[in-house]
Amino acid sequence: MGKRMKRGKAGNAAQYLTRNQAIKKLQLRLSEFRRLCILKGVHPREPKKKVRGANKTYYHVKDINWLAHEPLIATFRAVKVHERRVRKARAKSNIALARRLLAAKPGYKLDHLVKERYPSFVDALRDLDDPLTLVHLFATLPAEATRGIAPQVVSRCRRLVLEWSAYVARTHALRKVFVSVKGFYYQAEIAGTAVTWLVPHQLSQVLPGDVDFTVMLTFLEFYATLLQFVLFKLYHALGLTYPPLLDRRLDEAAAGLAGVMADMSGLADDAAAQQQAQQGKQQAGQPGQEQQQQLEGGAAAAPAPEVVARLGSLGRKIRELQAAEAGGAAAGGEGGSDSELMPDIDSGGGESDSEEEPDSEAGAGSEEEAEGGESSSEEGGEAEEDEEEEDEGGASEQLAGGSGDEAPAAAPAREPAGGDAAAAAAGAAAAGAAVAGGGLGEVDADDDAGLCGVLLRGCVFWLAREVPREPLLFMIKAFGGAAGWEGPGSPYAEGDEAITHQIVDRPTQGHRFLSRCYVQPQWLFDSLNHRLLLPPEAYAPGAPPPPHLSPFVDNEAEGYTPEYARTIVALQEAARAARRAAAGHASEAAFLQGGGTAGGAAAGAPPGGDGAEDAAAAEAAYARELARELRAAQQAGAGGAADAADADADSSSGSDGDASDGDDAPPAAGAAPATRGAKRAAAAAAAGGGEEDEGGALADIMMTRRTRKLYGRINRAIAGKAERVAALEARAAALAEAPAAGKGKAKAPAQQAAGGGRPKRARAAK
Repeated sequence: MGKRMKRGKAGNAAQYLTRNQAIKKLQLRLSEFRRLCILKGVHPREPKKKVRGANKTYYHVKDINWLAHEPLIATFRAVKVHERRVRKARAKSNIALARRLLAAKPGYKLDHLVKERYPSFVDALRDLDDPLTLVHLFATLPAEATRGIAPQVVSRCRRLVLEWSAYVARTHALRKVFVSVKGFYYQAEIAGTAVTWLVPHQLSQVLPGDVDFTVMLTFLEFYATLLQFVLFKLYHALGLTYPPLLDRRLDEAAAGLAGVMADMSGLADDAAAQQQAQQGKQQAGQPGQEQQQQLEGGAAAAPAPEVVARLGSLGRKIRELQAAEAGGAAAGGEGGSDSELMPDIDSGGGESDSEEEPDSEAGAGSEEEAEGGESSSEEGGEAEEDEEEEDEGGASEQLAGGSGDEAPAAAPAREPAGGDAAAAAAGAAAAGAAVAGGGLGEVDADDDAGLCGVLLRGCVFWLAREVPREPLLFMIKAFGGAAGWEGPGSPYAEGDEAITHQIVDRPTQGHRFLSRCYVQPQWLFDSLNHRLLLPPEAYAPGAPPPPHLSPFVDNEAEGYTPEYARTIVALQEAARAARRAAAGHASEAAFLQGGGTAGGAAAGAPPGGDGAEDAAAAEAAYARELARELRAAQQAGAGGAADAADADADSSSGSDGDASDGDDAPPAAGAAPATRGAKRAAAAAAAGGGEEDEGGALADIMMTRRTRKLYGRINRAIAGKAERVAALEARAAALAEAPAAGKGKAKAPAQQAAGGGRPKRARAAK
């Protein structure tokens, strides 16, 4: 018989310690133990069997042994001794000694804890949500000594907030924005990791009495150190110094983010400024390095201004010629008596006239060539192309019309259809370009990260006094825009003509500039979330804006798509097509605009072009896949079809035999076989359903209890999701019908009054 084990020497009793036992083992006070656990990341555990009582807090023995080797314990003990000395000095009224002791208070750093808890940089980025949220919270809280919130803590958090916002805006890493009652939800993509944080509204914060700010300040102490490590790494990855220099003038003017961005504009902005300064020196007559290279090495000189102007006017001349030809064709179709246009249509003599203008242009080009420029050869080439196009056009008109008399009648019949299609395509392209934002042709349409940096390029915003300036300025800078505001430090004045949008939150405006759009702040949030510039008419000041859809909700996963989300999807498709067309992907844009079908692609792309060929190939591949699936389905159902055919043959033979026995039989006798066939089919269907139910029952029997419960929870979740979607759809339908019902009730008395009678009062139901 072995030795009997004492109670509490094995199992849960030996693996877990209560909080009081851990404090006695570490020889710390409760506040020091709580602080050490927060800094080290040690959390209480829940054992399966609570030996010491159910109302106790338990810690694992390994965690406590790990805390016992922490160097901070010695620091905490030194701080305890230091506080005892200060109390004794004050008790003896030795104020000088107390002040000296307070100035020599022992300190400590948390750098080793950050390296210990986050071995890699990616681990720190993944755990950055809570630190950012807490730092933004304390940056908005007031400094209050009774709560232990010192002014230095608030100013440190404020500086960290500005540094983080400046980095996100500088790298254009912001991806999602959502406004709620709690504040602004942001999500940025840093080194491939999504970081989400919450920023409270800029309101007067009331500190609640039931919150332990000591615990929150301990978390803040570690989170601030972690955030400094992360910002140091991020800034040095860009080649910038950390911490960034703060513009004192803008800081005193409460410019906020602009004070840090003034130093962070570094790389691209400084290069652009240097380039502009170099161009200014060149225009002022001071030869720069490039000019010296051109003078000494004989580099290719820039094109002359007159050559550029002539090349720019070439397109206008071509459009004038095309307009003149179209006007002549229209005049001939209407039967006009213009002596200058009729010979061109009837006899085809317009070729000689059309040759005269290119000759004159070619002559002009030869004069330019004689003067010494490359523009003469370019003009001559363009003129020859114009001649070839006009010759081909005249030949096609003669082939289509047959004779000179029939050509004017046939031309107007073809032109309106092509003109309408071209106008529709041009209108769709213009609408897509209007909502696509900046950077057309520079960024790939599928590059979301690149699009976020150029979406607001070319847009200059004026922020009114009543809107939250710092969040709006942060979002505008992050998406490549510029902003001005009322007050010192603003790069733009309110009356600057470069301003394209003014963000206001008042229903009426005293003075309106006709050269800019007036929108509500929600327009900026929705535009950035959906990567396009939404129509500003829906966000006009004083008008109820559309619903603010959350970018953190997946409509496909939820199973419900709001009506406004469908409208935004259509605008996104138009913007994507415009970006692809601007980037040179004309065939792909035509395929997407056509809806992915051969007919749409043929309508959106020129005949015989790459878009029609791609659409035809896609349609052929889709047809082959459908045929393959149809053959597989037919082969799978061949046995069932044969059985059904035999049953039909039996029923038909029985009905024929009954009919041959006697023609005088009543109709009910002839209907009986059909009824029996229907019953047989219903029985087969019921048998099939029974087989399915039996298969489901067998599957349930084969499942374990845990798997069966999990399967039941999944089914209940699916059913609950369907119920929520149905409730949302019903609510949307009710809201859509409510305005129509209100209008109908309002119109009824008016119609009765217009008919000459007075509206009757509804009698009360007795």
